[in-house]
Amino acid sequence: MKLLAFPLAAALAVAFAPKAQAQFGVKAGINAAELRGRDGESSSYKTYYHVGLIFQGKLIGPLSIQPEIQYSQQGGNLKGAFTDYDTKLHYFSVPVLLKVTLGPVFVEAGPQFGLLVDATRNGQVEISGTSGSAAYANVDGQNVKDQYKKTDLSVAGGAGLKLGNLTLGARLVAGLNDINDARSLTGINDPKLQNRVFQAYAGIQFGK
Repeated sequence: MKLLAFPLAAALAVAFAPKAQAQFGVKAGINAAELRGRDGESSSYKTYYHVGLIFQGKLIGPLSIQPEIQYSQQGGNLKGAFTDYDTKLHYFSVPVLLKVTLGPVFVEAGPQFGLLVDATRNGQVEISGTSGSAAYANVDGQNVKDQYKKTDLSVAGGAGLKLGNLTLGARLVAGLNDINDARSLTGINDPKLQNRVFQAYAGIQFGK
């Protein structure tokens, strides 16, 4: 929870800013997500979604700060010689972005902090066989939350258009830390998995 202290404090600071200097809103959009870093398996994107709340506070001139609170589905497809499965990771995410707006156009960038609330997978996966040999099984909705770290640190950046109360944007969220928490007996060559998410979204903001 310490990881979320700064972005939550920023969100509260904007929430209590003078109404003339702050905007509040809602957003929703599509995630194209993948997991990178597992040797012997190729990764590909899966389509998920995100929804959230926006708090934008003006700082100076065209510069503002924009903390958000999101529910975001991430993950992706991993495929190997004998494996082919989808992983779905459920996060509560808090991006804290600096935003520059010039006319209807804006650019934004900053850190994003994520808290994992659930994780499942579907498809053919490798399981432990007898005498150390590999075995494979088909799974449907298998809970794998214990195989992933509870927190995720990313960097986010994007651009978009502000058309009155309507916001249209696109964003890349690139994971910085290893989220894999499934360790082999030796701990050697454990994959280092990172989130990668492309987002397209629409939002409605209120206030001046």
